[in-house]
Amino acid sequence: MRKFFALAAMAAMTTVAACGDSTLERAVVGGAIGCAAGEVLTDGRCVEGAVVGAGVGVITN
Repeated sequence: MRKFFALAAMAAMTTVAACGDSTLERAVVGGAIGCAAGEVLTDGRCVEGAVVGAGVGVITN
């Protein structure tokens, strides 16, 4: 049940991330979402998730 709430929170943050005006804002939000996903889904992989999330935030427009 905890994973469900975390995934719902990540989906809400992703929706908010789409409103970011600059690349830096998208990278920061992507990193935060990635960290949360890494922590919840793979038990303690926050850094790896943050790197991937920030990368995705930078390359998406």
